[in-house]
Amino acid sequence: MGQCQSATDEEVKLSQIQELYKKFAVECPSGKLHLHEFKKIFGINSDSSPEEAAYIENLFRSFDINEDDTLDFLEYVAAVHLVLRGSLEDKLRWSFKVYDSNGNGRLDKHEVMHIITIIHKIRNHSASPKTTALTPEQICDRIFGLIDKNKDGEISLEEFLEGAQQDKWLLDNLTLDVKPTGWFIEQQKKELISKNKLF
Repeated sequence: MGQCQSATDEEVKLSQIQELYKKFAVECPSGKLHLHEFKKIFGINSDSSPEEAAYIENLFRSFDINEDDTLDFLEYVAAVHLVLRGSLEDKLRWSFKVYDSNGNGRLDKHEVMHIITIIHKIRNHSASPKTTALTPEQICDRIFGLIDKNKDGEISLEEFLEGAQQDKWLLDNLTLDVKPTGWFIEQQKKELISKNKLF
């Protein structure tokens, strides 16, 4: 269910992904990518919203597998591939990891609420129409009501995967896509415009 991108989502070309790899080599000759460099590569700057910055910080943290506050080239390649081309299950597993800020393998309401609030703000600031009239609190309560089968106040990875794959509303509200393909293409267009202004 839902494993292919929406028809309205533009396809990210392989050449664009290769350009990100080249940027890594230019920006990080040491082979280590820090958060501020990661933000720069993805077009986050002082004009970006706090929600966009928080989203990228969460992405960075989720891909820093060895928790050394840097991404090496392999971590970076995995990040780019997953966000722009990963399968639904891979994205859901990764989304769960982003939600799980304390790394205990279970999501509590505070963890879910934090990410839902960021996503809600990004979606409401985007050019697209609002996707829901629900508040982040209502979304969080509904997620727990639908997914937390054993009612222990926590969501396991299994509950997360099963719920998201069986219910489109849950899938839309749990995945961290926030249309990354469209967002990535938009960032590339902004960067191209900015470069053209310099010349």
